Amino acid sequence: MTATPARPNTPARLHTGSHDLPVSPELAAFMAADWAPSPLPADARVAGFSVTPARRARLSARFPGERLIVPAGELKVRSNDCDHRFRPHSAYAWLTGLTGEDQVGHVLVLEPSGPHGHEAVLYLRPRSPRDGVSDEFYRDRRYGEFWVGRRPDLAETERLTGLRCAHLDELGPGGRDAATDPELAAALSELRLVKDAWEVEQLQLAVDYTTDGFEDVVRALPKAFSHARGERWLEGVFGLRARAEGNGTGYDTIVASGAHACVLHWIRNDGPLDASRLLLLDAGVETDTLYTADITRTLPLSGRFSPVQRQVYELVLAAQEAGMAALRPGASFRDFHRAGMRVISEGLTEWGVLKSPDGDLHRRYTLCSSGHMLGLDVHDCAKARTETYLDGVLEEGQVLTVEPGLYLQPDDETLPAELRGMGVRIEDDLVITADGARLMSGALPRTVAGIEEWMGTLLEG
Repeated sequence: MTATPARPNTPARLHTGSHDLPVSPELAAFMAADWAPSPLPADARVAGFSVTPARRARLSARFPGERLIVPAGELKVRSNDCDHRFRPHSAYAWLTGLTGEDQVGHVLVLEPSGPHGHEAVLYLRPRSPRDGVSDEFYRDRRYGEFWVGRRPDLAETERLTGLRCAHLDELGPGGRDAATDPELAAALSELRLVKDAWEVEQLQLAVDYTTDGFEDVVRALPKAFSHARGERWLEGVFGLRARAEGNGTGYDTIVASGAHACVLHWIRNDGPLDASRLLLLDAGVETDTLYTADITRTLPLSGRFSPVQRQVYELVLAAQEAGMAALRPGASFRDFHRAGMRVISEGLTEWGVLKSPDGDLHRRYTLCSSGHMLGLDVHDCAKARTETYLDGVLEEGQVLTVEPGLYLQPDDETLPAELRGMGVRIEDDLVITADGARLMSGALPRTVAGIEEWMGTLLEG
């Protein structure tokens, strides 16, 4: 954005800046006095207090003698003087247990200590004093306690996390703005590939909240039908559950009615609902500890699948079943995708859409991979090296999604007219066990009969 120079004899521009009212010396003195102590409970601890030390030790062992910098991240402007809601970087949250919006700008540093180990130091912006030294607590719109809420002080944060804490100013701007190290980013992803028991519990909690949110959406269908943007109404219904039970949604909710379901990442959610069409709902609640579920159901908006809708749905379901059956420790990560796509290819061939199930022509109708790791990020561990993730093998404790789909575009002339404009995806969350995989999202029905009965019960209630 640029401006041309002012013409001669034109008045000077008005100064624009803060909208704060001036503070008189008398008001400043008044604001600095007579505040009662308000310490945090002495026994307060972050939710992951017992597991974060081992995580930091594992990272330390990967980089002996190197100084490691893991920032929480900075605020990003949404518009003018309004910032996006802040969420700390997943690696920072994993190593510290700190997950709140008050972590803006904080940095975890692992300083080399001795021949092999590290000392972890958390550099943070502590609670601002109210003794007249600083007016931040009532004047700073980004960090002031009266504007955005209380932050712990240094001693409180040390008790919360078990980490040695220092003022952010002691780190200096160079440490705060460290460039991302690809090797460190890869290591932090790879260390998170296998979830510990506590993480699996958090993910199950996210799945359970998400299940409740899907039920809320079905109950809200009658009201949503009456709104011109019924998709957005349902997005709001799910978002209410996500904010009430957790930190919010783990990613932008996809509410796709009819042909919108053929757009893989449809997040505009501005369409009406048509009782003759399907609704694809892809949504996940993120817990307060920042672990997210990722579930998709494709539902008949009338409450019952038509014959052609059932035909498409049951092919996708068969692909998902084949993919789930391929999950076990030692199996290639790509095996479940291959198994599901073989079912899709054979089905499309039986329908006469493809001449042969061989090759990759089926990708015109399904396009993307059939699943991914799940955890603190919806597409978790994405910086891991290919040989440890995509070309790696499954291990007990990994959590992932299985989500085959068919996206039959409304303008695709290779398809019979009755199939065009239909999108179906079925996505579930599973944890790899010693002898296979456990379905974490099994409380939500997947079969045609199960979905119709479930929807009928919820709508009648």
